[in-house]
Amino acid sequence: MPNNVVVKYLWAPLRALLRKLPERDVLLVLSLVVGLFCGAAAVLLKLAIHYLQAFLAGIGSHYTDLLWPGTGMLLSLLLLRFVVKKDIGHGVTKVLVAISRNESRIDRHNMWSSLVTSALTIGFGGSVGAEAPIVYTGAAIGSNLGRYMGLSYRSMTILLGCGAAGAVAGIFNAPLAGVLFTLEILLFNLSMTSILPLLISTVSATMVSYICLGQTTQFVVSSTHFAIGSFPLYILLGVFCGFCSLYFLRMTLHLEDQLGKLKNPWVRWFLCAAALGLLVFLFPPLFGEGYDAVGALLRGDVASVDGGTVLSALMDHKWSVPVFFSLILLLKVFSMTFTNAGGGVGGTFGPTLFSGAIAGFVLAATINLIRPGTAEVADFVLVGMAGLMAGVMQAPMTAIFLIAEISGGYQLFLPLILTSAISYGTIRIFEKYSIYTKRIAKTGDLLTHDSDQAVLTLLKSDSLIETDFLPVRIDATLGELVDAVSSSHRNVFPVLDAKGRFQGFVSLEDIRKDMFIPDLYEKRHVYNYVRSAPEYVFEGETMESVMRKFEKTGAWNLPVVTSEDRHYIGFLSKSKIFNAYREELRDFSQD
Repeated sequence: MPNNVVVKYLWAPLRALLRKLPERDVLLVLSLVVGLFCGAAAVLLKLAIHYLQAFLAGIGSHYTDLLWPGTGMLLSLLLLRFVVKKDIGHGVTKVLVAISRNESRIDRHNMWSSLVTSALTIGFGGSVGAEAPIVYTGAAIGSNLGRYMGLSYRSMTILLGCGAAGAVAGIFNAPLAGVLFTLEILLFNLSMTSILPLLISTVSATMVSYICLGQTTQFVVSSTHFAIGSFPLYILLGVFCGFCSLYFLRMTLHLEDQLGKLKNPWVRWFLCAAALGLLVFLFPPLFGEGYDAVGALLRGDVASVDGGTVLSALMDHKWSVPVFFSLILLLKVFSMTFTNAGGGVGGTFGPTLFSGAIAGFVLAATINLIRPGTAEVADFVLVGMAGLMAGVMQAPMTAIFLIAEISGGYQLFLPLILTSAISYGTIRIFEKYSIYTKRIAKTGDLLTHDSDQAVLTLLKSDSLIETDFLPVRIDATLGELVDAVSSSHRNVFPVLDAKGRFQGFVSLEDIRKDMFIPDLYEKRHVYNYVRSAPEYVFEGETMESVMRKFEKTGAWNLPVVTSEDRHYIGFLSKSKIFNAYREELRDFSQD
């Protein structure tokens, strides 16, 4: 009932009003609405995590950390299996798939399900980030609002991007980083007029966050001591972050594959909960997002980071400090993957920032043990965050401006640029795709910044199937085939068996001589003329695969059949594909 009231008295009048405006103007208005809602969602998520963790801290002890993360994972798992009934993990990857495969349509439940489950997961100590779930939430808000308002695919995609950008801006109070995140990771080749809605969305989301939570930076750094002579150290940090990014990406995907082999979700939850609880017990900074530990490192309060673990004695020796934090750096990938595989909901965005901070600290601490006072720890912690983010997500611009915005550390602009660029360049030697795109790139569903590839991905083979070819039975006589020719405007005729399965085709050229000899009408049959197709196109096949088949065979038309029993559906013609390609490219490139 409340939902119907909202639709009747809020959305319906708004839709009626906006439909009188050009779509470009409608998009600007809706980007403001999306930004406001995304800012509110980000505030709700941050407050939910904060108060839940504060409540648990008041009733628990260090030993309860063994149990809390698994409890949050279980609550999230139950909610997903019995209420949502869908998998909502890997939020950013799912947004990319929605853009390329689902015409930017995201299920309505994602406007709240990602927010609630991630709050439970992280609030109870799950070692993941809140950023990917809130991006999924924001993208869902933009997608559903655009669909309700009847926007075109292109405009709905931009509005989806506005939701993602607004979510990042709201969670970090970083409007510019929100825009860059959307441009580098989600969208592609946008014109300046298309960027304007993103800016409106991020500014409005940031304002909501400021009003509700105050104008605070995520990580406060009182001063920096950057000097030009430190450039070699930041080059070293960039290379180090590049290899750490490679480890982070490959180990994450490997662990996900291995844990995915456990088909029973309850067994998988138990094993992951036990493993995560043990890791958090031994290494308390792995509890939750870990931003408190990052803040302590920035303040120089290293002693408080161990959290009273049983391994605290190791911190008494100076060389044990970088060793302890190196273990945290290596194990963060495990704790993050255990959380998600065990039923929790969270992203890699936060763990990437946390791991980058630890990487920067480890390198700075090691350098200072060799040559005391050489490396400024706080600076390395901040720049390391950008370095790992640039490598893991392959989004260097987002990394640079995000760290600058959330820390107020614009004094570190040159080190941020240098380290991020080198980290990005280092991992690109080994990995073409980011942690978000590596899996979906294999399926051909990834939209890239290459216009040709992006347009080809946007084309859907099923929407280009031509069904006006007149089929004939394989045992039909030549006379019946001639009758089909007289009533068809096509010169190709699909040949089917009694069950509608594709057997081949007959071309008008094949029967041209015999069709003027009536004496052959009852003597000859279709099977005397049928030719096999050089290749089949299967229903739902990607356009990239279809074009490879056209190129390989040199054919002008290819039959489309079902993959199960070769049931005939229609034909794809090269000419129609080229026309659709030119039309899509024109729409794709225009302002």
